[in-house]
Amino acid sequence: MAGTSRTTFTKRQKERARQEKRAEKAQRKAERKQLGDSERGTTESQAGANLVVTLDEEGQPHGFDFHDFAR
Repeated sequence: MAGTSRTTFTKRQKERARQEKRAEKAQRKAERKQLGDSERGTTESQAGANLVVTLDEEGQPHGFDFHDFAR
């Protein structure tokens, strides 16, 4: 009977460690996301300032493609 309580205790310790690791990982992910959002906001405004609208012979604007948004 003493052997079963030991394994239960060990399992609880392992599960607690997994939960703590998962929580730390989620916190790091949230911090990275927050930093990424602030960085992304500055690059989007800079990229928008660098775009140049070109017109064809009829005065119609050409569409943008992914090359126009390269960093």
